[in-house]
Amino acid sequence: MSIISLRISSEEDKLIRDYAKTKGISISDLVREAVMEKIEDDIDINIYTEAMKEHEENPQDISFDEMMEELDLND
Repeated sequence: MSIISLRISSEEDKLIRDYAKTKGISISDLVREAVMEKIEDDIDINIYTEAMKEHEENPQDISFDEMMEELDLND
């Protein structure tokens, strides 16, 4: 397991410690979850941006019913 250290102000330290305490989790868990969520959000934004770019270059629209059929989700 690796250790990552960071420099924060005393006000940020207090806020982080108080928040973790109210949530009943360790500071390590809080920071790990926050960083992983940020990374996942950035990945999602990049995927969306790339999909929109592809759509703008080659727009292909289908109806909701066509999508359901294509995904084999019809009742």
